[in-house]
Amino acid sequence: MADRPLFWLGSSLDDVRQFPTVAKQRAGFELSEVQQGRMPSDWKPMATVGSGVYEIRIHTAVEHRILYVAKFSEGVYVLHAFEKKTQRTRQHDLDIATSRLSDLIRERRQLRDSSQRRKSK
Repeated sequence: MADRPLFWLGSSLDDVRQFPTVAKQRAGFELSEVQQGRMPSDWKPMATVGSGVYEIRIHTAVEHRILYVAKFSEGVYVLHAFEKKTQRTRQHDLDIATSRLSDLIRERRQLRDSSQRRKSK
């Protein structure tokens, strides 16, 4: 299977670039697995953010997380990446991912609707 493209939403790419080297390398490996249609080695569903959203869990000296959605045919969308300092995910991080997912769904709907309008003319 060919790699599906990655789409970085908001500051997610810059956020991953701020991870320590080991966490960045792990993030790259895990996202590559997702691009190839496989699940990361340590993940959990994040239904509180939205349907089809998953969390990649990266364990180094400090915990890091990447929230993504891979249910769309055009590729994998990275919604948010952050360092996790407590056992519970901060509401702020959940809100960022939820907002980016909502924006993505709205943009996809607008593209679909404009494409359908052009076809009907």
